[in-house]
Amino acid sequence: MLVTWKYRPRNTFIQRLDPRTRFLFMFSVIFGLTIPEIWDFRIILPLFAISLTLYLLARIEWKDVRRVWIFIFIFLSLIIGLNALLSGRGGPSSVTSIPSPVLFYVPILDLFGWMVPITISKAWFALNQMLRMLTMAILAIPIPYTMDPNVYGTAFKRMGASDNVSFTMDLAFRFLPTFARDFTITVDAQRARGYEMEALKGGLVERIKRLSPLIIPVVMQSTVTGEEVIDAMDLRAFGTSKRTWIKTLTYAPRDYFMLGLGALIFITCCVLKWGFGIGDYFVPDFFTAFFVG
Repeated sequence: MLVTWKYRPRNTFIQRLDPRTRFLFMFSVIFGLTIPEIWDFRIILPLFAISLTLYLLARIEWKDVRRVWIFIFIFLSLIIGLNALLSGRGGPSSVTSIPSPVLFYVPILDLFGWMVPITISKAWFALNQMLRMLTMAILAIPIPYTMDPNVYGTAFKRMGASDNVSFTMDLAFRFLPTFARDFTITVDAQRARGYEMEALKGGLVERIKRLSPLIIPVVMQSTVTGEEVIDAMDLRAFGTSKRTWIKTLTYAPRDYFMLGLGALIFITCCVLKWGFGIGDYFVPDFFTAFFVG
């Protein structure tokens, strides 16, 4: 049986939006930042403010998304931020090519004398990169918590996707919570049999061996669940003809407003970058002055 995230009806502006509107608006912001390659903080900041406002309008309780935010902050700071700070990769070549004062050096394999310079340009790029990713992330986080899971497939179908793609996306949104449920059930069952999670000691290989009472049942249960879904789809002759969807979706005036705003954001980003040359990476004077004086 497939389960879903902690969805609850909240009667908020975000939940009253058509699911298609939410997906299309999110894609508009993501494409607006990535297709024209926007790196100018003067454009990123307003988009971040819009995304943050929509996130707050969703009124999701902190306890529901606490673990998600912990993972995102770790991912942003350790993987994206640290990589951008050390290497300056993942962005325009001007990050490492423009003259910039060196803040300090990080010894990498100091035995060979390798010292990585941390410049002001890299530091500003790391902040910009994390802000860009956060702008996109906070639009996606509320979706599994505020969107009725029964309309995932319908939303993609009404956006022009095929039945196979729509049903695949529906199952994909349900896979992680189903996997988490199976893992929790397995942990509780093993603890009832005297298995202690806290007793995992030793090296990496030894810990992996001791995790087998958890990994094997979860993998087997996921396989069985997948086979049950396949059998259910075969019994309903899925894929033999065009399908009908019981849910119906209709746009309201608020949806047209958000769709127009999303289109405006994407078009504006493209015009600023390709029409006026605004949006390239640069280090503002106030940031340099803050360190150099």
